[in-house]
This record gives sequence, structure tokens and C-alpha cells, in this order.
Amino acid sequence: MEMQPRLVDVHRPRDPARAEGVVLVLHGGASRQGRPTVSPTQLSVVRMVPVARRVARAGRGRLAVHRLLNTYRGWDSEHTPVDDARAALRTLTEQYAGRPVALVGHSLGGRAALLAGQADGVASVVALNPWLYPHDDADLTGRRVLFVHGTDDRIAPAAHAESVARRLGRRADVGFVHVPGGKHAMLRQGSVFERAAADFVCATLLGDTVADGPVARVLAGEAVTSA
Repeated sequence: MEMQPRLVDVHRPRDPARAEGVVLVLHGGASRQGRPTVSPTQLSVVRMVPVARRVARAGRGRLAVHRLLNTYRGWDSEHTPVDDARAALRTLTEQYAGRPVALVGHSLGGRAALLAGQADGVASVVALNPWLYPHDDADLTGRRVLFVHGTDDRIAPAAHAESVARRLGRRADVGFVHVPGGKHAMLRQGSVFERAAADFVCATLLGDTVADGPVARVLAGEAVTSA
């Protein structure tokens, strides 16, 4: 049987027509030998549960929020998380026709969010400690993009993310938030990453005003700021 990516509902409105926006949350996770499938209980997946819930709470019932479980762990060379994200986006755009979409991803999920962000209907992208190659690129013209990266991340170098952010910023509205002392797993400063994702998604999909904090400064035009 061919394996497929799986969507997990975080908040699904009873009437899809009442959703004002759609959020797809993408997990990370390193590759393993033998192309193992993704488990709902693996740490990289569980790490995104509080992020998705924070976004759903901030949306106050106005957002449809879904988490994606990739087909395989890591970044398989034949079937990547970008393929899974694109498949999920096709499903969601059928269910929520005409609604703007935000992608929120961590680590390799952040890379997938940026590379899949070219899809029709995507309005914004949030990359949390994204694992990137410095040469990664995507045409995100018309999208709003936020990088949130810990200064003490030893898994995904912030310098790589900064390089990609500068390149994407030539065609898209890109902001970058540094989290002092933040590490890759987003555990110690988890609330900072969660709030940044929720604030940015609600601002870009719902038009909500962000009163204070680093995302407010990004939305006001500061390209780089610190939490």
C-alpha cells in the first residue's frame, strides 16, 4: 500500500465556509535508515502541537488549523516534505475554497514551508528555526514571510537562514526575529516562538493588529528584530 501524508485537525470549523483562513503546520525531524514512516508520537511532531494550538486559540474560531504528518521521516531524496505539503495544500484548498493559507514549519518543516510557499492561495509563511541550505530559494512574490530563529541553534545555523531571508526579501516582504539564547528544539523559549507564529498568522490572514512585541515591529517595517 502506498504511504500518504496525513492531516490532523487542530481546529476545523463545522462549516468550512465560515473559516476566514487556513493554517497548515509542518513538523521537522531527521532522516533515518530504511525510509521509516512518520509517527504521531515522535518528538519532532509533538513539538509542533503547542504551536498549532496557540495559533488556533489566537484565531478565536476564525481559522481552520491542521497539522501535517509527512509520509517519511526527514528529507527523502525521492519524496520530500515539499511534496507532502503540496498534496496537503491541494486538499485544503478544495475544502476551504478561496480562503488564504498560512504555512508554519519548524526545522525541515520550515524549509518545506518556504519552498512550498509558492503554491496558489498561500498568503504567508512562518519558518521557525528552519534547517536550510544557504542557496535555497523560492519565488514568494506577494507573500509575507517571517523567520524566527534562536541565536543558540546548533542544528540549523541562523546564518543560513539569514542568507535565504535576504534572497527571498528581493521579491517578498520578509521579516526576521532573533530569539536570544533560543535553541533548535524551541523548548526553553517555546512561548516566544509560539506567540510569534500566532501573531503573524492572525495579522496576515485575519488582519488582526499586533500591539507589541517583535512581530509588531516586523509588521511595522523593521526587517530584523529581536524577541
